[in-house]
Amino acid sequence: MSSTGCCSRLCSFPKPRGFLAFTITKVMLGLLLFGVVWALVGQECEPGQNLFGLVILFLSAVCGGQLVGMIKLPNLPPIPPLLGMLLMGLILRNVPYVTDAVFIDQRWSSSLRSISLAIILTRAGLGLNPSALRRLRAVCVRVALGPCTTEACTVAVVSHFLMDLPWIWGFILGFVLAAVSPAVVVPSMLQLQGSGFGVQKGIPTLLMAAGSFDDVLAITGFTTCLGMAFGTGSTWLSVGKGLLEVVVGVLAGGLMGILIHFFPSEDQADLVLWRSSVLLGLGVFSVFASHSAGLGGAGGLCTLVLSFIAGLSWDAGKAPVAAVVGRFWDVFQPLLFGLIGAEITVSTLRPYTVGVGVASLCVGVVVRVLVTFAVVLFAGFNLKEKFFISLAWIPKATVQAAIGSTALDMARSVGDQQLEYYGMDVLTVAVLAILITAPIGALSIGLAGPRLLQQLTEIQETSSQDKVEDVSTPELHVGQAVETKF
Repeated sequence: MSSTGCCSRLCSFPKPRGFLAFTITKVMLGLLLFGVVWALVGQECEPGQNLFGLVILFLSAVCGGQLVGMIKLPNLPPIPPLLGMLLMGLILRNVPYVTDAVFIDQRWSSSLRSISLAIILTRAGLGLNPSALRRLRAVCVRVALGPCTTEACTVAVVSHFLMDLPWIWGFILGFVLAAVSPAVVVPSMLQLQGSGFGVQKGIPTLLMAAGSFDDVLAITGFTTCLGMAFGTGSTWLSVGKGLLEVVVGVLAGGLMGILIHFFPSEDQADLVLWRSSVLLGLGVFSVFASHSAGLGGAGGLCTLVLSFIAGLSWDAGKAPVAAVVGRFWDVFQPLLFGLIGAEITVSTLRPYTVGVGVASLCVGVVVRVLVTFAVVLFAGFNLKEKFFISLAWIPKATVQAAIGSTALDMARSVGDQQLEYYGMDVLTVAVLAILITAPIGALSIGLAGPRLLQQLTEIQETSSQDKVEDVSTPELHVGQAVETKF
């Protein structure tokens, strides 16, 4: 039989499609990844070795995220896949015999989390809209500023007395927990917006935009407190070191942003590829170089400022670069959440620590909800809309995973067991915050939105279009706000 006949007969078989084809493709890619790593390193990819653990963790986190993402409830936003990734890391670390085979070196884990942090901050900087910075109305500024700072201060006070954390470590924990999660809020807001809920007063756009600035504020406060916590000498010297890290981060990011405005030049071929490579390279370099220089908090701010200035200078050209950075995040997101989950050993957790950690978290969330309600009292919303905005400001996820382990990594680098103890407490509460608030927040938004928000009908849409634009700021469009979906 001729080869042409065999090929034609083979092509006549029905091709797998849909979920079956998707599953087979993912399994093939997973086996291929494992096979390539094994072919390159040999014994290093055997059970109990570092590369074996990283590959298994990555594949498990991807599968966990896919499985959780498939859970769809009627008229509700999807459960964030990051929960599945985090749970897979917890399982691999805490299941007997499995934890012995899936070994991951702490230095590799810390480095990969630092790279993930650089990618997250790069996306955040690119997602900031300069016109929104200039024209955002007072309500958006209040929604971003008031709840974040109040929750951080509340958690600092509560954790100082309940968890026996020093004041500066209490504020580190406070700013870790104070960031809202665009990874949960943005998809939920888009679903409500697509159905017309809250559109007449621009509530979805308001929350998506304010979430970006809320995260930047939390990261800035965190990096400042981190510099103070690891400063040597008197308290004033520690405060000065924290402020120095902020200044160094902003100045270094500004200089790099100016550099990337000119290089690569617009006449070069593959401009998007070059811009993406330089931007990500500078971001990762900033994070690692700041740790080497003893200014650990400066790297994150440097990356934020750098990417913001780059996006400002590229204008419309930043969209394809943001898409490339998003692809890198698709790879590093499973690694980040899987590695964060793998840092927690359940058997070593003290019930008291978990209990007071959850208590600190709950007090902070309650205060956040009350303050959010207060800052929108005179913003033109009715009572139901005020309740909804307060509930929508609950979920925490990506920022907690990104910066929750930073203090622990720095404590390990200086070899101080007491600081490691504090860092593990911060990480533990950050993980608890993700597990508790992410699903509760997503479900609260999905359930409360249709009941508390007014739905924009087709008849109202034309007559109220000007009002929508006025409330949600003419310069801020949904597409621009979604760019900050971490």
